[in-house]
Amino acid sequence: MLPVIQDFTYHRVPVADGVTLNAAVGGSGPAIILLHGFPQTHLMWRHVAADLATDHTVICPDLRGYGDSDKPAETGPDTYSKRTMAADLVALARALGHERFALAGHDRGALVAFRAGLDHPDTITHLACLDVLPTLDMWDVMRGASAAVGFHLYLMAQPPGLPEQMISAAPDAFFGHFLDQWVADPAALPAEIREIYLAASRAAVPSIVADYRASAGIDVEHDSADRARGSRLRMPVTVIQQDWGAALGYDAAALWQAWTDDLRHHTTTAGHFMAEEAPAEIVQRLRELLAL
Repeated sequence: MLPVIQDFTYHRVPVADGVTLNAAVGGSGPAIILLHGFPQTHLMWRHVAADLATDHTVICPDLRGYGDSDKPAETGPDTYSKRTMAADLVALARALGHERFALAGHDRGALVAFRAGLDHPDTITHLACLDVLPTLDMWDVMRGASAAVGFHLYLMAQPPGLPEQMISAAPDAFFGHFLDQWVADPAALPAEIREIYLAASRAAVPSIVADYRASAGIDVEHDSADRARGSRLRMPVTVIQQDWGAALGYDAAALWQAWTDDLRHHTTTAGHFMAEEAPAEIVQRLRELLAL
């Protein structure tokens, strides 16, 4: 399998501050942007994108700092804030001719999607977030022994230097751990795809760490300010998650409901990499959202 989404056209699109994003584009019709998570690239959407492209313009970028997109040096907290990454998407869509678009994100991409929905409510028509909680809520529920499952969040939250050095010493072991532990159906990540993800992550350690560091700092500040203002997502929202709430003792749907009045919350039996493990299920949920 080639490291591309078949029948999609690839673009390199300048977005902001000299940053260029790699984006695969296919289909025609209303636009939807699909955002990948950690430790992956846009290729995680290869099955879902092909289906949606039958009646939508589907845009699958690598986030800044990931895959074949630019990886600017971390010069401050804003370099990899979700606000900055959300602005990248608006610039990307406009460069491709779309003033408004639907947005679906998985994992890290879902956090960017959430921020885009709050910051650009007149631009995002529909919002889907896969297997995350909003950043502020995530830190609130991560406590006690159960927080051990998120050890990487704490590691990469540390000041520059130590986390990059530790991860760079054994990148395949580090990133491979998550690919192996978070998948319920290993066949969904064939060897060639797994190697693409490992190679991409291996080449992006500083920017991946910077992305996570922002989530322990400036992203919390932005979410806290929105919560204090009573900001809410104004578009239809779909959330698809593993049942982490039951496992860790919180009500995931209630946490999401605090951010929106128009929520569809679903749990799945698929593993974390649900767009690859259960693409038909994810397509169904996205199409239900897009029909609203």
